[in-house]
Amino acid sequence: MLLPTERSRGLLEMIAAMIVMGTVGYFVLESQLAPYDVVFFRCLFGAIFLALYCYARGFLRNTGLTRKTLLIASLSGVFLVTNWVMLFASFNVASISTSTVIYHTQPLFFVLMGVLFLGDKLTRDKLAWVLIAFAGVVLIVGPDMGEFSFASAELLGVSLAIGAAILYAVVSIIVKHLKEIKPHLIALIQVSVGVVLLAPLANLEATSGFSQAQWTNLLILGAFHTCLTYILMYSAFKKLPTPLIAVLSYIYPVVAILVDYFAYGKAMHWVQIAGGMMILFAGYAVNQGFPIFPRAQSRSAVAATPVERD
Repeated sequence: MLLPTERSRGLLEMIAAMIVMGTVGYFVLESQLAPYDVVFFRCLFGAIFLALYCYARGFLRNTGLTRKTLLIASLSGVFLVTNWVMLFASFNVASISTSTVIYHTQPLFFVLMGVLFLGDKLTRDKLAWVLIAFAGVVLIVGPDMGEFSFASAELLGVSLAIGAAILYAVVSIIVKHLKEIKPHLIALIQVSVGVVLLAPLANLEATSGFSQAQWTNLLILGAFHTCLTYILMYSAFKKLPTPLIAVLSYIYPVVAILVDYFAYGKAMHWVQIAGGMMILFAGYAVNQGFPIFPRAQSRSAVAATPVERD
């Protein structure tokens, strides 16, 4: 049983991690670089700091990695960094708040992928929550429907955020097969794959012209939004119950919305806020298995019910 101090520490760790993650869009935009470049340097600096942490904690000894698990972790890294590229690209064409809220459809895609690839059952409740979430997506795009165009920046941003959410759900499915490997080590492999994968695409020749502010933003993305948040989250996961973790994870989109408003003056329309609440609650509900339809009484329960006699 966890001591109260352990629970309190886990609570602070999770809150801190989510607050930091909520500011990721700000540092991405302030870097003023293309998404490929931002993700490359996030992976590079993240790999350096995670490697130092794993070395200090002794995680690089007796890793438990096999050729198969290394391949699986590397594959998850391909999807993870591609997810980051798509999410960061969505920040550039839509708002941080819109992209972040749409990105939180990922639990719904995780459910759908479980049905398609893991043999999970798609219940009426799960299907209903998925439909509610996508109704929320429609509401978020809704205020711009008067100027609707398949080439519109808003629609492109929403599409990129949905694509990023799908890829993150894929990562979650893959990582389920790596339960015996330290999560910090998996994260190190993922960002290392990102360095190799994006090095040919990154505009490394332009680094000589980077300002001090740009380097600072990139360093923060690697050190804080990658290394520190992973350390805090994985530590919090050991100390907190799953329902509480699910609730606290929604600090992330709330902070992103506030950052977008105070840093860039972008406020969501009330219709978009309603859609965002639908997405976030549906994601939480499907994670917790909340029913939306009344439960039918099972036959066994009926049989066990005492029968009144004349």
